[in-house]
Amino acid sequence: MPIDPRFSYFLSQRNTSVLNDSKIWKTLLPLKRNPSGKDSQRITDTSISYGDYFSAVRSFLEKNRFNLLLSAIDHHINRKVNQEDIEEIQTYLVKHGEFYHPARIVTIIDGSSLSFVLNVAVSATGQDCIKREYKLLQRLNKDFPFSFLPEVYGQGKVYAKENFEINMLLGEWFVGFNEFHISYDKTDGRKKIIVWDSIKGNFFLSQTRSVELYRQSAMILSCFYNPETFEQISLWHHASGDFVLRLRSNKLDVKLITVRQYSSMFKNTNGIENGVRDAELILEAMLVFLLNLSIRMRLDRIDGVGPIVWSDDIAVKATLEGFFEALTLKHPISLLSDPIAPCFRKHLLSCSESDVFDLSKGIVDAYNPLAPEVPIIKQNLETHVEVLYNAMQNL
Repeated sequence: MPIDPRFSYFLSQRNTSVLNDSKIWKTLLPLKRNPSGKDSQRITDTSISYGDYFSAVRSFLEKNRFNLLLSAIDHHINRKVNQEDIEEIQTYLVKHGEFYHPARIVTIIDGSSLSFVLNVAVSATGQDCIKREYKLLQRLNKDFPFSFLPEVYGQGKVYAKENFEINMLLGEWFVGFNEFHISYDKTDGRKKIIVWDSIKGNFFLSQTRSVELYRQSAMILSCFYNPETFEQISLWHHASGDFVLRLRSNKLDVKLITVRQYSSMFKNTNGIENGVRDAELILEAMLVFLLNLSIRMRLDRIDGVGPIVWSDDIAVKATLEGFFEALTLKHPISLLSDPIAPCFRKHLLSCSESDVFDLSKGIVDAYNPLAPEVPIIKQNLETHVEVLYNAMQNL
């Protein structure tokens, strides 16, 4: 009979071991990312304890004699691994997100560790999201020749207390990558990007590296934009920690760890599919995508959980450069007379500053008026367009 690996559980931020007879084991899991003391203990239909969480994770990994986890390990190390080869499975609860309570799953094999991410959806919203995201990540990794998104190995559900359903998704863990957010540097009071490095300690990025971060983030989203179907990754947000970065050997790399929605920017594309699509529409839709991208790229929350904040102007040129870098990687479009990048550049330069402002205002007017970022965007939109337009002219 196969020997089961040892299981151990930790709170990632404090690297604190959680035992099944400890106080934290019976404490309720927070329902949102930055709960108040009252919210964290409020009992609802979706309330489970830390112990319920860790027990559900174990049940999910143990299903079918660890089949899903063993398959993921085989994929990474290119050799067959059996259940008895796994010495230990460590579960680190990473954070309490808006949709998931993700865990880092560390498997110990022959004294070496291999990490995976396990997204855990407790709320009804999270459960709907996780099923959709699994299919989207599979599709985008198959349809696009990039390695910006995590691979996914499988998803399923288990039941906690009294048949309470919890959905989970096992995927690739980007080793050495960390979440980042805009923060205030106490040494000079300026807004900067802080990297949450749990191993070496948090640190601020230099302005040069911040520019590179925005450039790569914009490039990644633009790579997945389909200029012929108008499909795009949406519902992403820096405040949710959707992008992560790694700084190694003086080289900065960025990844996107989640895709909640991938759809056309137009609600009704029937007319387009019946032949209305033309070069002008393709270029104008591309402009809408770029303007929306330039706005969303500037939004974050202070330290990830504080008030909505607007980034410095350095994000604007970086976004433009990342967008054009992605255009050079796309296949030619038969409806366009030239390659995509120079064709769009010509279209961009034909726009006046008032054209750019009116279109940007129209984009913002289409946002949910109750969204907390809308007042911040409107307050900064005119200056943003001025900076963006100047960057366009200096391409």
